[in-house]
Amino acid sequence: MPFANLKVPAGTLTAGQKEDLIVKVTDLYCDTFGDAVRDNTMVLIDEVVDGGWGIRGDVLTLAKIQQHA
Repeated sequence: MPFANLKVPAGTLTAGQKEDLIVKVTDLYCDTFGDAVRDNTMVLIDEVVDGGWGIRGDVLTLAKIQQHA
């Protein structure tokens, strides 16, 4: 069963954007493995709490992300 786990900062995606990601990732798996995997493909979007992750040793917050966008 294909499985994708996407982790995003909490509050950065709308419900529509999440739906779009789920559809597109599912379609990508089907393009790769064939349409037979569609019924068993799971896409999970985890929203990470503000300040709950980092990169290069820097803690990321929504404010920092929006500042650099």
